[in-house]
Amino acid sequence: MRRSPRRRRTVTAYREHGRTVVLIPAAFSPAEERRWVDQMVAKLRRQEERRRRSLGGDEQLLERAATLSAAHLGGGPLPVSVRWVDNQNRRWGSCTPADGTIRLSRRLQGMPEYVVDYVLVHELAHLVEPGHGPAFWELVGRYPLAERALGFLEGVELGAARPGGAQLPD
Repeated sequence: MRRSPRRRRTVTAYREHGRTVVLIPAAFSPAEERRWVDQMVAKLRRQEERRRRSLGGDEQLLERAATLSAAHLGGGPLPVSVRWVDNQNRRWGSCTPADGTIRLSRRLQGMPEYVVDYVLVHELAHLVEPGHGPAFWELVGRYPLAERALGFLEGVELGAARPGGAQLPD
């Protein structure tokens, strides 16, 4: 919880490095603070749960990868498995071309679907081109929202790298 002397009425909540941050006006009483923190934490949980359900589990990821491959990569690259993992804190995803597996960081579950799709297309492209050369980027560039999604992810990383986290001015 962070109190802001510049805030007058608005309350905001977001996730930062696995923690929930709630920004409230400095003038709120302790009772108002408790009420708003509880309300905003519950709201974040509902949003994340809706997003998690819409992205599905590992089987749905595999289906999604096949759909994206067909739509943007000619249907060629098809992974053997795609799964969510908890141990990727520096990467959004990874691919092992030798065995056809793709892993996506659970940190993506709170992000827009087009961003998850971009990471899937990126990893699918590795099934064709293991490195990050021009041929690889040409494949990734076939996804129409690639540039937008990459900008989103760069913004997330920049926000995480800022002193004090992703806190922006009110």
